[in-house]
Amino acid sequence: MDGYHPIGIFDSGYGGLTVFEHIRRLLPGYDYLYLGDNARAPYGARSFEIVYRFTLQAVRKLFEEGCPLVILACNTASAKALRTIQQCDLPLSADPARRVLGIIRPTVEALGPLSKTRHIGVAGTAGTVSSGSYSLEIAKLYPDMTVTGEACPMWVPLVENREHDGDGADYFVRKNLAHLFASDPEIDTLVLGCTHYPLLEAKIRMFVPENVTLFFQGPRVAESLKEYLFRHPEMSSRLSENGSCHFMTTESGEKFSEAASLFLGCSVDAEQVQLTDRQFNRKNNVR
Repeated sequence: MDGYHPIGIFDSGYGGLTVFEHIRRLLPGYDYLYLGDNARAPYGARSFEIVYRFTLQAVRKLFEEGCPLVILACNTASAKALRTIQQCDLPLSADPARRVLGIIRPTVEALGPLSKTRHIGVAGTAGTVSSGSYSLEIAKLYPDMTVTGEACPMWVPLVENREHDGDGADYFVRKNLAHLFASDPEIDTLVLGCTHYPLLEAKIRMFVPENVTLFFQGPRVAESLKEYLFRHPEMSSRLSENGSCHFMTTESGEKFSEAASLFLGCSVDAEQVQLTDRQFNRKNNVR
């Protein structure tokens, strides 16, 4: 579509909608195109190679749809695919000025003033925790901090299947948080290191100590994007500003629309799309 250059937002499923909602609220004038790879969610237990491959397919699709800027609103994709795409793929693309940004770095940047004990807990998917991305980024900015991660493999399926308010969620949330705080009782700040987890907020608050601060990524990622666009007017000028929102999914459009409408509190009409390799290889994989 001529003149249509939206901000692309990608997640493996519905969780990225929690980030999208904050971005849209803070920056309502831009056009947005959300892509959820719901047919292949969750990404958490998948290998680095597969997460990179799937994420690259999604980035390529959003580029083809006219997005000059893509936000990976997925911690697993940010942990396992972002660096390779930024360093190896974008420089070889047809338009090297396009950008792909993640959500781990802006999250970490905000942690400094929050923790008094300097002990940070990170709840995330198995992929995010095993990647060590949070520990590495926190060590760069705040070497005095101690980081303890807890893989929570059932939390995303609970949200994706809309069981996050059910009794079954209590068991898994209690189990993971009990293990995390037993591992380090000095934790006073808990990063919800998956964009699905805000949907579990009520359950999480039931099982964390009262002195623990929960850190939600959505508001910080939105503020970080606003700051980025202010610092990079050359990117801001490329983006179209009609205030529109469009949605794509690799699952049934009807199924996505029904669930996304509950997440966002408004009607959503999603288009089903396919993501393919298109002769995928590391040497020539972004067009």
